[in-house]
Amino acid sequence: MSSHLDLEEQEQLDELKHFWKQYGNAITWVLIAVMGSYVGWNGYQYWQRQQATKASALFDEVERTAASGDVAKLERSWGDMKERFPQTTFAAQSALLAAKVFQQNEKMEAAQSALKWASENAADEASAQLARIRLANLQAQQKAYDEALKTLSKPFTPAFAGLAADVQGDIGVAQNKPAEAVKAYSDAWTQLADNAEYRRLVAAKLNALGVDPTLAKGATK
Repeated sequence: MSSHLDLEEQEQLDELKHFWKQYGNAITWVLIAVMGSYVGWNGYQYWQRQQATKASALFDEVERTAASGDVAKLERSWGDMKERFPQTTFAAQSALLAAKVFQQNEKMEAAQSALKWASENAADEASAQLARIRLANLQAQQKAYDEALKTLSKPFTPAFAGLAADVQGDIGVAQNKPAEAVKAYSDAWTQLADNAEYRRLVAAKLNALGVDPTLAKGATK
């Protein structure tokens, strides 16, 4: 009985040796590749966490310099963020914050530069679209209406479409194009159904142009 089992074990061992001789090299390389990918993925995750931690610390500095009103320091800290951590969400947040302070201090070129960077490089689409709206608004304030309309020409998601349409309406008014302004404001009023406060502002703009959006056919109240 024992001899029979030994024979079976030997046959199984021989089969295993044969299998390993035939496929062992390929299996080894597959395992190496899988383990390498696992180690690489974990290494990348660790690197991302490290980047996020460092970017967070630098964002704190951007916030402090923004609050202090020191534009020169803000330009340096924002520049560091853009150079060192461009792919983090903190970079886009820093750009939006820096642009606001630059605009408040009448550094319009710096403000536009920060917003343009965020609109093209933000890690998340929401920040990119918000930057585009603010950039278009700033361009309109500088009377660069064609540039502002070009900035708004790319489609927006529903969350930002109403805000973009409102800016388009402002541009129509500034260019003395009431029909275009009414259309843009009407689009904004429709798309801002979930934002009652902003919607009232758009309605006031339409009223100033002689239009009551609540009387429009199919209007959402």
